[in-house]
Amino acid sequence: MKFDGFRAQLHKISARVKLLSKNGNDFTQHYPMIAAAAKALSAREAIIDAELVACSNSGLPNFYRLLSGKAEPYEPCLWAFDLLHLNGRDLRDRRLMERKGRLLALLDRAPSQAIRPTKGFIDPLRLLAECEKRKLEGIVSKRIDAPYCSGDRTDWIKVKSQSWREANKGRWRLFEKSRRTARSSNGS
Repeated sequence: MKFDGFRAQLHKISARVKLLSKNGNDFTQHYPMIAAAAKALSAREAIIDAELVACSNSGLPNFYRLLSGKAEPYEPCLWAFDLLHLNGRDLRDRRLMERKGRLLALLDRAPSQAIRPTKGFIDPLRLLAECEKRKLEGIVSKRIDAPYCSGDRTDWIKVKSQSWREANKGRWRLFEKSRRTARSSNGS
């Protein structure tokens, strides 16, 4: 699933934890429950690729509560979707399926509502239908045999749900306008 939040990486080295935005901003002090959950992970070192989301009790994301800073202390959570480094080993050249398996094993040993694992799905149409039903943003499809690739991810397929586009019309138009502007400035 594609969660409506901020892309983030969780870095753990011994007892030190950092939660970094995709631009490298340190969010750690803003999300103490996530930092505490990361300290409890049974790994000396780990780098987890994730999405920072404000979640309701039912697990549904609320982007505006996260963006406005009005989320209750228990609402922010990290939906973890990839494991890039574990105990001195760079895992980025490993297959997604292997990285995901190691991530699930790591998170299963210290279950927490603050750091939640994402699960893979075989049927993207069924998953997108579920996103529609719950008014979630959409899905991201990745090749299970692919290594991790930083930067432009041309092999990822992102599909926004119709219900999310309807609920976020103004935001969606801004996104489309910025894409058209970027294409014209690149000469495409």
